[in-house]
Amino acid sequence: MRNLTLLTDFYELTMMYGYYRQGKTEEVATFDLFFRPFDESNFCIAAGLEQAVEYLENLHFDSEDIEYLRSTKAFDEGFLATLKDFRFTGSVRAVPEGTVVFPYEPLMIVTAPISQAQLIEAAVLNIINHQTLIATKARRVCHAAAPASVLEFGLRRAQGPDAAIYGARAAVIGGCSSTSNVLCAQMFGLPPKGTHAHSWVMSFPTELDAFKAYADTYPDNCLLLVDTYDTLGSGVPNAIKTFDYLKGKGYKPVGIRLDSGDLAYLSKQARKMMDAAGHSDCKIFASSDIDEYVLQSLKAQGAAIDIYGVGTKLITSNNTPSLGGVYKLSNLRVNGVDSPKMKISDNPVKVTNPGVKTVFRLFDKTTNKAIADVIALKGEVIDETKPLTVTHPVDRWKTKQVTDFYARELYVDAMIDGKRVLPHKDVYDLQRDCRESLDGFWEEYKRLSNPHSYKVDLSDKLYALKERLISEERKTVAK
Repeated sequence: MRNLTLLTDFYELTMMYGYYRQGKTEEVATFDLFFRPFDESNFCIAAGLEQAVEYLENLHFDSEDIEYLRSTKAFDEGFLATLKDFRFTGSVRAVPEGTVVFPYEPLMIVTAPISQAQLIEAAVLNIINHQTLIATKARRVCHAAAPASVLEFGLRRAQGPDAAIYGARAAVIGGCSSTSNVLCAQMFGLPPKGTHAHSWVMSFPTELDAFKAYADTYPDNCLLLVDTYDTLGSGVPNAIKTFDYLKGKGYKPVGIRLDSGDLAYLSKQARKMMDAAGHSDCKIFASSDIDEYVLQSLKAQGAAIDIYGVGTKLITSNNTPSLGGVYKLSNLRVNGVDSPKMKISDNPVKVTNPGVKTVFRLFDKTTNKAIADVIALKGEVIDETKPLTVTHPVDRWKTKQVTDFYARELYVDAMIDGKRVLPHKDVYDLQRDCRESLDGFWEEYKRLSNPHSYKVDLSDKLYALKERLISEERKTVAK
């Protein structure tokens, strides 16, 4: 990964300089990276940790970086001299990629000298926010398409090269079978997918000539785009003639692609035509401005589609174009003494949870399905031998007693003392992890519209700490 150290907001650097001038650089800060509730989904699929760790491993200021900062005239020479040996020496605990995670549960917890922890805020938010957003959108699209598979086709509509590359990676984590993006496929060991465009068909004298030429070029992987001129009048009939031609030479054609028109009607008619011609083993592939809601409608109409290519609305997460994750200070250690921190706001959504934390997921022993999550202080242990009362984190009168359960802590160590300890996993392994995490939830929590509300509680100790800090702040303000 290239050096992204200056991929930061300027105020991160001015705060670093302030910490330096105020003698605070030895203070150790803990920051939580989490997202707040948003409309489209009640949970997210964590993604981007691999790239966040690579960024932290490579964190350093080149001589050109330091010279540029000197040119801003915002920093003195003493501070600039400290940047020559700057490295990330902190620790990171995180939810593994592919894990289902809910609002307010930190996806990443960073503990490092405050200047280091402060500098990385914007970059890790950029990396984690984007990939988590796209993995979550892909999960929704793939959920709606099932049992049909989904290919990621968003390169030309993504907001820049990095968004295309890492968005495609995240889409595969979220469930897509592969991508059309060749660079992404090369970088992450994926099989690139794609056939031909309308321009191929139009470059030949006739549609049938174009189809036969493509069949001769790729006899073992012949998938034909049939909607250049007249889908049912010429496209499908010419595809059938080409498939007959291929089978006569001993090859097995793959199928057809629809890229416009009424996909439900056209796919059903095309299926009948191909079946009648003896090509029932040929698949129907569809693209054309598809999202999860279009997929639900197509399924309800009995569309005969085996594979979908989804581009614009997936790679841009069009209904929710940003995740809105935040990075908030939760603890400050000065001279070995911890001081929990929290943001207090008139807006309840913006009140944060203090202290160094962990998250437990509770599972029913009989079904192995998730019951609830508990955000707790680090070091707390959940006694699985006793009933546990799960309480609404705000309306504490709403309770549920949980019995016959087991608890699983969600976090893994990603970095310790500046060194990577996170094992590398390929993207399909992460996709499998995602599928296993999703399998731990009942369908009622995963439906696209009006999902059942999953319970995320605060432990009694964390809730008491939060209440105490709020009370102390009120007393300070009253003075």
